[in-house]
Amino acid sequence: MSDTRPLCLSGKGVTKVFGFGEKKTVAVDHVDFEFHEGELISIVGESGSGKTTISKMLLGLTSVTDGTIYFQGKPLDIRTQKKKKEYWKDIQAIFQDPFSSYNVFHKIDQVLLDCINMRGGKKLSMDKKIEMMTEACSFVNLKYAELTNKYPFELSGGQMQRLMIARIFLLKPKILLADEPTSMIDACSRATILDMLMNLRNEIGMTIIFITHDIGLAYYISDSVYIMEHGKFVESGTADEVILNSKAPYTKRLISDVPKIYEEWDLNTVTFSTES
Repeated sequence: MSDTRPLCLSGKGVTKVFGFGEKKTVAVDHVDFEFHEGELISIVGESGSGKTTISKMLLGLTSVTDGTIYFQGKPLDIRTQKKKKEYWKDIQAIFQDPFSSYNVFHKIDQVLLDCINMRGGKKLSMDKKIEMMTEACSFVNLKYAELTNKYPFELSGGQMQRLMIARIFLLKPKILLADEPTSMIDACSRATILDMLMNLRNEIGMTIIFITHDIGLAYYISDSVYIMEHGKFVESGTADEVILNSKAPYTKRLISDVPKIYEEWDLNTVTFSTES
């Protein structure tokens, strides 16, 4: 059944080529996609499949070689810095490595205040800003009073990821692009952060695009799944269509690679080192 919600991001023939001549690499190869408002989408593929390149194009961090990305039905126009800043109010990202996502010279207060100012709250009273920062921290189970005057690097990896979600809570973008946001944290924190993202989606109707290699996670959380191999989408559809009724050999291999507790693991393809 087709999704009747309005489109927020879509693409036709989107391509990214790096290099020239014999040295050129086609990282993303003429892909089409449709992402709807409030939808949770996963783009699944192994390292080198092109999924991170497409995420950078969606964020406007990498130019498109060919094809067109559409934002709310119109060709994406971010040719000037002013237009880029406007676009970035509507699309934000959470990256895999929280440690590289912060300016080491900015305290946590400044990180959160920048978000409030970006959403037009520069003229609010300091009391109101503290109230908003406290609420954002509380949403991700952090206490603002314990964070004030600290630097992000003084937090644990899980706390830093939560702080990134607190930023999203304040910014309230239309689209969140999450590139392996839970891969560097423990299983307990991972479940908590996924739950927070789901609550955020439900609270403000945000579209979430997950970039992941974990097909099990994609099935668990997604409305739609796109499987990416060698720069192409080899399969796409609802999570049930793609995972339970997969047709592409690559998708079937990704599914078969997921260990199952009730089955004996096949280690025939694993090479063990004999070196001491």
